[in-house]
Amino acid sequence: MIRFLWLVLALLAPVAAQAQDKLVVMSFNVRYPSPNDGANVWEKRRDLFVETVAAAAPDVVGTQELFQLQGDYLVAKLPQYSWFGVDRRGDHADEHMGVFYRRDRLKLVEQGNFWLSDAPDTVASISWGNIFPRMVTWGLFETRAGKRFYLLNTHFPYRAEDEAAREKCAELLRRRIAALPKDVPVVLTGDFNIGPEAKPHALLSQDLADVRSAVHKPEGPEATFHGFKGAPDRRIDWILARGFRPLAFRTIDAHRGELYPSDHYPVVATLAWTKRR
Repeated sequence: MIRFLWLVLALLAPVAAQAQDKLVVMSFNVRYPSPNDGANVWEKRRDLFVETVAAAAPDVVGTQELFQLQGDYLVAKLPQYSWFGVDRRGDHADEHMGVFYRRDRLKLVEQGNFWLSDAPDTVASISWGNIFPRMVTWGLFETRAGKRFYLLNTHFPYRAEDEAAREKCAELLRRRIAALPKDVPVVLTGDFNIGPEAKPHALLSQDLADVRSAVHKPEGPEATFHGFKGAPDRRIDWILARGFRPLAFRTIDAHRGELYPSDHYPVVATLAWTKRR
């Protein structure tokens, strides 16, 4: 019996080690709970939202447009997750860049926020013609194996006339990421409200790899915003990383008839830890 148990443990050990060497990251604009969403109002799609996250089983999730009631609903249904963040005005009554993580897989070491403005450490600060505060919520995580990484999550301005503002957001974000310890991997999630052909992507991808572009065979639709219609037209939701080896990337187009978990398709990246030199 003892020999049998040792054999089982020996067989499972490589699987466990392999799992520890991977990180699954999701980026998900959940769409705020607008009463004007008709058949896709939050109360009708919230369980499909939970099912979509549960099926992907991410270690960490960067969300956009999240309201507190939505974050609390997810962790009530999936209690293995916790979430943190403040809203864009520094409280909890507006949209959050909420970050979710599996407590059984990750420990939250540090967390914080900064605003995409000329005064990034001033709560709710607005610059560059933005009509809403734009921000980043970040966390420093540690795996059960003692490996650390930063997750930064953001939502860029959306209007056509916000092109210059998006570029300034990207420039500030790039500077902040460059100031992080070089030996700690970084993941950036977000709704950037522009495609990868634009300058913000070029700025950020100087130091970070776009996981979808880096993998051999990404799965699912390329575009991510579909407005509850299931016909996406732009790839505005990205996952970028530094210090990881991209293994897989998937755009999740789950729906139940005409019901969708959000007006964006979430994206999921599987990343491998690289050995330190």
